[in-house]
Amino acid sequence: MLRRGSEGKKPLKEKVLLLYDAIFKGEDVALENPNFWDEFFLLKVNADYLEKKFEAVTVKELVHYKEDLNLFFCKCSEYILSDHLIRMINATQTLICLFQVVLSHDNGDQSFETIDFLFGFNSADLQMQLLLRALTAILTNNPLTPVMDEDEDDERNYPPILKSLVFQLLLSIISGCDSINENPLLEYVMVEAEQIEDALIEILADPVERSRHGTHVLLTLTLLVNYCKYESMNPYIMKLSVLDNELALNGLASVISSCLSSFNRQFVSKQEETKSSGLFSTITNMVGSMFIGDSDEQKQLIKSNEAVLLALYEAVHLNRNFISVLTHSHPDTLIGTPPVTPKAGDGAGKLSTPNTPTADPTLYVGSTNNVLCTFIEYTSVIMQDTKVKQNVSSAKLCFLILTCITEDQFANSFLHDDNMIFHIQLHRMPMRHRKLSSGDDARSRPLACWLFDLCSEFLLTHMMKDFPFMQHMRCIGIIHRLMCYQKKFHIRLQYHWKGLWTALLTFAKFVLSNESSFIARWKNGVFVLLTQVVNLFNMFITFGDTFLPSPTSYDELYYEIVRMSQLFDTLHSIVMRYINHAEYKDFSTRLNNALVNIRAIIHHFRPKIDKYSKDNNIATLTEEEVLGVVRDNYDSLTLRLQDNLDHYERYSERPKEGTFFSDLVRSVVQGYRKSFVFDHIDLQKYSNIS
Repeated sequence: MLRRGSEGKKPLKEKVLLLYDAIFKGEDVALENPNFWDEFFLLKVNADYLEKKFEAVTVKELVHYKEDLNLFFCKCSEYILSDHLIRMINATQTLICLFQVVLSHDNGDQSFETIDFLFGFNSADLQMQLLLRALTAILTNNPLTPVMDEDEDDERNYPPILKSLVFQLLLSIISGCDSINENPLLEYVMVEAEQIEDALIEILADPVERSRHGTHVLLTLTLLVNYCKYESMNPYIMKLSVLDNELALNGLASVISSCLSSFNRQFVSKQEETKSSGLFSTITNMVGSMFIGDSDEQKQLIKSNEAVLLALYEAVHLNRNFISVLTHSHPDTLIGTPPVTPKAGDGAGKLSTPNTPTADPTLYVGSTNNVLCTFIEYTSVIMQDTKVKQNVSSAKLCFLILTCITEDQFANSFLHDDNMIFHIQLHRMPMRHRKLSSGDDARSRPLACWLFDLCSEFLLTHMMKDFPFMQHMRCIGIIHRLMCYQKKFHIRLQYHWKGLWTALLTFAKFVLSNESSFIARWKNGVFVLLTQVVNLFNMFITFGDTFLPSPTSYDELYYEIVRMSQLFDTLHSIVMRYINHAEYKDFSTRLNNALVNIRAIIHHFRPKIDKYSKDNNIATLTEEEVLGVVRDNYDSLTLRLQDNLDHYERYSERPKEGTFFSDLVRSVVQGYRKSFVFDHIDLQKYSNIS
């Protein structure tokens, strides 16, 4: 500690600060004191001083410290696997600081100079290999040197505090540059991929270790998977792609579910808090009453889950085995603090890690969960406010994940399984003209029903001038993929289809009412979008007998088409207006062809309905009377068989989404580095632990 000096005298420096200064004087600090490093690593790290010392020097001046840095780094690596826990903790924290401050310098030729500053270019391969193997040895409780004490277990259990620091060190190395592809140190992490991967998988498979370090594992694995993923063979991608360890896959799912569940609970809690304050009825903000007046908190929580969503995406996108665990129910107590009595020194000093939320075990007791239900609920929250940039990115990723899931045949098999029914709390945006929830929200249903509800909700609540065009395309694509599966396997889902039809028709009406401005902005895309909507109705018309639950559903479909005939007439007139336009001709022609059967239905039934009304002298027919006319006149209706209605372009990350994921990974890296803090560890707790 700093001591107050007498009047006129400067306070004495903390001992560790004096030793820091001695290390960088270019002298052999161990020459006069052979025990210098033993004593040094027993002293508490002062990260602030080290950071300020480096901030005060330029890159040119840093060259003079190169040999001192190399020695310092070498000694830290050596003591990271010492015979005393305090030395291991201090050595690890010192390395975290060294990596962060050196990587933060603008070195110009960073690939060469960063490596040279830290451990000398000529010895870099060996030094990094030894360091990374030491870190994996700690994570797997597998010391590199044999345990000499016969009373100790063959497998030494390192305390959680040390493993948390190891993960912080790994993440400091990985997140050293905004663009991980430009990080000169990650090639060494690739070389040691097998050992690191095995350590991460081992932790995921262990409920106790996963509860302590699962979010660290998730962030580490996600960033490593995204290193040069398009430019070279990434061993972490290969490992994740073929991973079939069910315990590890379930562990990954439980960590993801835990983080998203925590967000969902906070959302519900905030809603209840707002209701009880009496302000709920006056809220018109499209955020859905989440963090009224507290947008910074909202943004931070959403940003903290970017890595979680990215991990879910990579697992779903890369590993077909992960699909099988999406609906596995697991008790959330496996996610929270493990029900074990910690050994001495097992780490009350748990580190808070930025951007990796930690589960609160008190909120999980007695409940079960699965990642897909939790994710669908999370999506219903995130997609509400597209004014916030953070939400836009996360909502897009949510819909990409759903796209991947709905393209997978095995995933579709349980999405549509009547024996696998769930209740999901879909959060709906408060709107003046409707109630907050529908009747179906209260009962358990197959997951496909909830996805249809989710997509319908998005279409109904995102009719705005700042039109999220591509998100609507993804949303309609998800609906289409579900319907293609139902058509292929004759799945008759007991679903209230009228709600989906209404959402699609209302959405199409909004697009047509803003036709000029949308075409000016989105060009051909508007015709593509409207063609997608029309072709969904063509799917029902052409193949509805294979998946609609009853003939009555067919009657209701035709009733809705005839009822909205003016909408389709308007759509046809717009098509005719652009069909000879050089830029829009091809797209308008496709939309016109898609309208053929719908226009045939309208032109067939509308005169017959008018005749029935005239013959019976009824000015306004009831719904049942119109349905009766429809039922009586099917036989004389002629429709054209349309091709490729059940085909879609399969999702591919490249080239369309490559930039999006590069930016997302950069955001995760920056967020981690920006919010990282050194925790103050009470070393006295570990003074008696060797």
